[in-house]
Amino acid sequence: MKTLCAAWLLAASVLPVLAAPLPTLIIDGQNNHDWKATTPVMKKDLEATGLFSVEVATAPGGNGPELAAFQPDFAKYKVVVMNYNGAMWSDATCQAFEAYVAGGGGLVVVHAADNSFPKWPAYNAMIAVGGWSGRDDTSGAYLRWKDGKQVLDTQPGTVGHHGAQHPFVLETRSPKHPIMAGLPENWLHPADELYDFMRGPAKNATILATAFADTKFGGSGEHEALLIAIDFGKGRVFHTMIGHGTEAMQCVGFITTLQRGTEWAATGKVTQPVPADFPKPDAVSLR
Repeated sequence: MKTLCAAWLLAASVLPVLAAPLPTLIIDGQNNHDWKATTPVMKKDLEATGLFSVEVATAPGGNGPELAAFQPDFAKYKVVVMNYNGAMWSDATCQAFEAYVAGGGGLVVVHAADNSFPKWPAYNAMIAVGGWSGRDDTSGAYLRWKDGKQVLDTQPGTVGHHGAQHPFVLETRSPKHPIMAGLPENWLHPADELYDFMRGPAKNATILATAFADTKFGGSGEHEALLIAIDFGKGRVFHTMIGHGTEAMQCVGFITTLQRGTEWAATGKVTQPVPADFPKPDAVSLR
C-alpha cells in the first residue's frame, strides 16, 4: 500500500499543473458598430484558446442615471476588452478604470473603441491614437511608419477617417514583440475599414503592424499603424484597429492577433503558436 501511495504521489508531482483561465471582461453596450454581433464572436474566439474565461458587461444606452451607475469591478479581471464607443462614464468609473490599467491590468482596444472618450486624457494615453468624436489637431500627432521607422507626424488635418472597405496587406513592423513573433512579414486581410489620420499622444507606443492606406480607395497614402502595443503605468494595452464587423473578424489574422494580444495584455507573454491556417501575403484565410 505504501508503495502504491508513493508511486501515486510521484506521478502527481510530475503532472503538468493546468493554469486557471484568465478572467476577462468585454465591455459593450454603446457603439456605432454592431456590438451585439461582434461581442459574441470575440468571446467565442478568446474562450476557444482555453486561456480565457470571458464575462460581458453591457453598459446601458444613453447618458442618464443608469449609465452613471455603471461601474464594473475591474479588479476581478486580468484583462478588459473594449468594444465600447459611446457616452462618457461616471467620474468614479473612469478613476477606477485608470487605476486598474495603471496598476497592471491589461486592456485590449478593438476597432471603434478608439473613437471613445476624446476628452479623457488617460484613455487617450492608453490607446495612443484615436479618431472622430470631436478630436482635432490638439489631440496629438499621427502615428505612422516612414523610412523604416515609426514617426509622429504633426501636420494639421483630419482626425479619424477611412476609405472604402477593401482587402489590404498588413506588414509586421515589430517581429520580435511577443504578439508578432512567428507571424509572417506580410499577410492579407479581407475587406475591412482601414483607419487612417488617427491622432493622439502616442507615448510609450510600439507599432506592431501597419497597412498602406491607398489613395485609390480614398486613403491617406500613408503606412498607417493598425496594431499597436502601449505601456500605461504598469499596464499593457493592445490596440487593434481592424475588425469592423463579423465578416472581417472571420480573418484568421484578426482572430490570432486578438488571442495573442489579449494574452500579452494580461500576462506580458504569449504562449500560443501561430496557427497553420494563418493568412499568406496573397491569400486571405477565414474561419
